[in-house]
Amino acid sequence: MASSKWPAVVETDLPHGFALTSSGRVSGVHEPGTEFRRPPFSDHERVALDNALTEATRATGVRFTVFIGDLGGDPAAGADALLPTVPDAERAVLIAVSPNDRAIEVRSGHEIEDRANDRVCQLGVTAASSSFRQGQLIDGLVSAVRVMAAAIGR
Repeated sequence: MASSKWPAVVETDLPHGFALTSSGRVSGVHEPGTEFRRPPFSDHERVALDNALTEATRATGVRFTVFIGDLGGDPAAGADALLPTVPDAERAVLIAVSPNDRAIEVRSGHEIEDRANDRVCQLGVTAASSSFRQGQLIDGLVSAVRVMAAAIGR
């Protein structure tokens, strides 16, 4: 496992739409190609998702990653193309959501595909879908991450 030292970050020095999470990571959002006045997710939502991702990764040893955005005309192919670009892709679970297409795709890296198999990935989709139908994107993602982490185990 590689690590690097980063300078200390003070939350007041961060730009609008960015927050220092309890895990020490900086989380930020913006609309691609546009300047925004209000971030699409609240600080509480971003921290909740970051905490779920951090807890799941620590509990399982699997790197959980979420992508929210356009996956192209074929969301499945878009998720397939995106997986190799995520950190530690061989040991990662990618939850990719294309809100405008109302699509969710879950992929797992080849080193963990026996643990994050099709059944586990479908559990994540099912867990997210209920909240998504109610317009609760972040709640759905948090549910998906937690359910998948519980199913994967250590």
